Formats: sequence, C-alpha cells, structure tokens
Amino acid sequence: METKASEKVHCLIIGSGPAGYTAAIYAARANLKPVLYQGIQPGGQLTITTEVENYPGYPEGIQGPEMMVDFEKQAARMGADIRFGLATKVDFSATPHKVWIDDEKLIEADAVIIATGASAKWLGLESEQRLNGYGVSACAVCDGFFFRGKEVAIVGAGDTAAEEALYLSKLCTNVHMLIRRDEMRASKVMQERVFKSPNIKVYWNTDTLEIIGGKNVESVKVKNNKTGEEQIIPVSGFFVAIGHQPNSDIFKGWIDMDEAGYLKTIPGTSKTNVEGVFASGDVQDKIYRQAVTAAGSGCMAALDAERWLGEKGIH
Repeated sequence: METKASEKVHCLIIGSGPAGYTAAIYAARANLKPVLYQGIQPGGQLTITTEVENYPGYPEGIQGPEMMVDFEKQAARMGADIRFGLATKVDFSATPHKVWIDDEKLIEADAVIIATGASAKWLGLESEQRLNGYGVSACAVCDGFFFRGKEVAIVGAGDTAAEEALYLSKLCTNVHMLIRRDEMRASKVMQERVFKSPNIKVYWNTDTLEIIGGKNVESVKVKNNKTGEEQIIPVSGFFVAIGHQPNSDIFKGWIDMDEAGYLKTIPGTSKTNVEGVFASGDVQDKIYRQAVTAAGSGCMAALDAERWLGEKGIH
C-alpha cells in the first residue's frame, strides 16, 4: 500500500468518546504528547443521546453532545492534539506500532490506546432514526428515567433485553416486550423474572413495522409474523436492545478478542496481548457500557501507557 505521508508520535489515541478523551487528558498531563483521532463519530455514542443525568458532577444533567464538547475542550486545554480522521488499518507486528488514518496517512506510535467504542445495533427503520433521542433509545439504563409512569416498548430477546425490560418495569406503568421468534435467547433465570413481572407483556412472533410520532414517540405499529395480524400499541418510549457491535474490525488478527469482537484486556488493567497497545471503553467492555466506566478505563489506559513507556525508557 502506497503511503502518502507518515508521522512519528509518542502516544496515539484512537477514538473520541469518554474513554478516548479521558485518556488524552491524562496522557497530556503526563507529557506523552498524545495525538487523538476522533474516528467516524466524534464524541462517540453519547452524541446520539440527549439528556445525560447519571454522570457525576452534572447535578442538573447535561446533553450528551455538550458533555463530549466539554471533554474535548479539556483534553485540548491539557495539550492533546485532537484531529479528524478514521483509523482504517493497523500493523502491530513491530514497534513502533503502525496505524493508517483514512487509508493514506501512516502514523508510527510508541504506545497506542484503543478507544474505538461500540455501536448499538438498530432495526434499520426510517422512523427509528428520525425519532432517535425523541423517545427512541438503545439504552434503558441511560434513558428509562425519562419515562417514569409511562408506557414503553422494548425490542430484543437476549439477557440484555430481559434485564432492560425488568429495569423499565420498575419505572414504567407497562412494558411491551416485542420478540421476533416464539422463544427468548435470554437465560432461564432472566426469562422467569420477566414472566413473573405483572407489568411486562411479552409479544411473541412480533415484528416492528414502524414507530409512530411527530416530534416524539406516540405508538408503535407491530405485526404478528405467524398470523399477519397488525396492531398499534400506544407508547411514549421505544427501546432497542438487540445488542451492540464493538468497533474492533481493524484489530482482527492482532489483538485477542472474544467471539463477539470485544477486545480482551488483562483483568484489572488496560493491557492487550500486544505490548504497548492498550484498550479502554466500550470496545473492551460489554458488561457496564456507561460513560463513567469508559472514562475510568481511559484513565487506566493512559496510566498504563505512561508506566510502560517509562519502563521501556522510550521518551
């Protein structure tokens, strides 16, 4: 592959959500002169949420995009070099590590912090995208609070969907759980808990046709894929819980990952199987997936990178 330009950096951070920006703040303060590439979605998943009320330090709550602007400003003030660009290929066979940006620029980095995050899987409906943030959400733990005392629908059949349905059932009057097949993938224990909840109504063999609403979600149109019968369920919130996809494709063959593509780190650290490459945030966390835990792991990655560079005597 022909390279138009190359540059050598001390610490490269790939991704710009809470993990990437926090890593940049710590790395800049440690004088690692971090260069951060923001990726395809600057600010990450938080830029598609509206109100964030569970991040400490914002007593009135804050808009997700605004919060990411704050993170970015703080990283820039500390001296991080923040750039537009998407990492498209890596070669971790030798140090310095090689990362290509937008298929053309080669960055050679002593230490690399991966913070590429994950993307929620969506149903792919036009109405789902149009009402995203206006009643449509991919995170019940983040947004369920706004639907207290209201009716909501959730689509999904795995443990996450069951967990989120149970979480919503404590806040909402009724939870309509839409399941495409005639069975759930969730563990037996989770299924039992769902069936025991009096205000969770399970709809089997049900496809979502459209989410209806002008400015906000008003109802959802569904169809029974066995009988062909259609119905409209009035709801104020529509939650998609069909899983997340870690943004880890470019690291295949280099970084150890689980069957779902989440990067593996040595427990209690941000270290990967490649020396000098660290992973933080949702690309390596399929359990918690919160802004605050991502930020914490970004801090860990920067501290791990600083120690590693120090031990190797790389300045």
